[in-house]
Amino acid sequence: MKALYAHAARDLRLTECPAQSPGAGEVLVRMQRGGICGSDLHYYNNGGFGTVKLREPMILGHEVAGVVTAVGKAVEGLAEGDLVAISPSRPCGKCGECLRGLPNQCLNMRFYGSAMPFPHIQGAFREELVVDAAQCVPAEGLSPGEAAMAEPLSVALHAVRRAGEMLGRRVLITGCGPIGALVILAARRAGAGEIVATDISANVLDFARAVGADVALDTRAEPQALTAYSQGKGTLDVLFECSGAQPALSAGIAALRPRGRAVQLGLSGDMTVPMMQLTAKEIELVGSFRFHEEFAVAVKMMRAGQIDVKPLVTHSFPLAEFEAAFATASNRAQAMKVQLEFA
Repeated sequence: MKALYAHAARDLRLTECPAQSPGAGEVLVRMQRGGICGSDLHYYNNGGFGTVKLREPMILGHEVAGVVTAVGKAVEGLAEGDLVAISPSRPCGKCGECLRGLPNQCLNMRFYGSAMPFPHIQGAFREELVVDAAQCVPAEGLSPGEAAMAEPLSVALHAVRRAGEMLGRRVLITGCGPIGALVILAARRAGAGEIVATDISANVLDFARAVGADVALDTRAEPQALTAYSQGKGTLDVLFECSGAQPALSAGIAALRPRGRAVQLGLSGDMTVPMMQLTAKEIELVGSFRFHEEFAVAVKMMRAGQIDVKPLVTHSFPLAEFEAAFATASNRAQAMKVQLEFA
């Protein structure tokens, strides 16, 4: 079968990959859709991000869904022909962090398409994939494109959980790419009273409005757009920083009221934190990294019609057209979520 490997920055190759058969507790999935994530774009455009760099060819991809084509022994609840969303998160369940109830912090995490460990964890942009049955969540009633959105939606749901009580809160979301837009949907579902969104792309802000932002501010055209929210000691309750950009973090913290909470999702390397403001306003700064149990919740919410991700999937390309797909996904003025079609 074929798989999409990243060899270095701007060096993607669709080449042969050994086929596998499912063992006990496993299923074979024929891929249908795979979403191009921000981390995939970092590997494509820069060969990595921060201190994480490609050191060997690695199959990209972790936002995937497909159809079960073979079932191994001792598998219950799955059958050939089932459409499934596949969680890329595979904690060991045995390390200290897993035993503390923090599987997303697993010391031996095997997360598809990650160059953090070496050897790298190979990803899911391949025609077929053998997965643990426990990774599969049935997605009947969804399209493959919707099912492949379960992973980024899980990231957003985990972030909203990290933010705590949301009912009636005034929320700021900085960076409204796919994750930021999904945070808007998740925060609104959790009861946010007002949502203010910022970005430097007019196209992206149009999507923010479409999915429920009450106010959408272009901070490239108007760098001081958040000034009105920074009056006194700040007026907003919760910040979701999704861009990984230093100016967004600083402006967002300035807009938070005393004892507000800042949730950092964006990953682009280390940033300087305005520590005096954090201290003087007693701001809580928390990180939000990946997810675990939220994955099944994401699928359930989409199947129930509680969160609609369809407007965010703007483009899809056959796997053979991966170069056009990655070029399109890299253009924020053109695309929101770009997916590869495997069948």
